[in-house]
Amino acid sequence: MSLSPEYFEDMFSASDDPWSFRTRWYEKRKRELTLASLPRQRYQRVFEPACANGELSALLAGRSEALLCQDINETAVSLARVRLRDHANVRVEQARIPGDWPEGHFDLIVLSEVGYFLDPGEWLQVIEKTRSSLSPNGAVLACHWLHPIEGCSQDGREVHAALADRLQLHRLLRHEDADFLLEYWSRQPTSIDLAETSDSLG
Repeated sequence: MSLSPEYFEDMFSASDDPWSFRTRWYEKRKRELTLASLPRQRYQRVFEPACANGELSALLAGRSEALLCQDINETAVSLARVRLRDHANVRVEQARIPGDWPEGHFDLIVLSEVGYFLDPGEWLQVIEKTRSSLSPNGAVLACHWLHPIEGCSQDGREVHAALADRLQLHRLLRHEDADFLLEYWSRQPTSIDLAETSDSLG
C-alpha cells in the first residue's frame, strides 16, 4: 500500500527538514551526483514530483527554463515556496501523484525518493504517465534509497526494476552506491550535448 498523507504530515510536524536534506553530507553529495548526471546543460521544461522542502529543486532551477515542483504535503509546499522564492522560473503546487499529474510535455522528469512511497500499482501508473509526458528529446532521472523502509511495500531496487521494464527508453547512465541507485533514461540513444558535439566535429 502507499503511505498515507498523515505519514508525511507527522514527518513535517516534527521537523522542517525531516530527512536532513540540508545538513547531512550524504544528502548533499547525492544531490551533487544527481546534478552531475544530467548530460544537458539546460532543460526547457522540468517536472519534479515529491519535491519535499525544495533542496534538490533549488539546484534543478539553475538547469531549467521552467520547473514545476509538486508535493502531497501542505507544509512541504510552503517550505519549498520559501526556499525557491528567488527563482522566477519555478512553480510549486500541492498535488498527489499519479492522480494530479500535470498536463503537457517535459524535457526532464525527476523521480527522486518517491517510488517506494507508492504501492506497486500506483508506481506503474506514474511510470506510464512519465513516459507519455516526455517531449521527443525528453529524459527521466531517478534516484532512490536501496534499503527497506518501514511501511513501504517496495524498495528502491524494485522501483528501478519497474522503471527499466516499463519506460522502454535508452538508459544513458547508471550509478549505484552502497545506499542508493541513480539512473538516467532518454528517448534518444545519446545525449543532446554529445549529439551537438558530434555534429560540430563533423
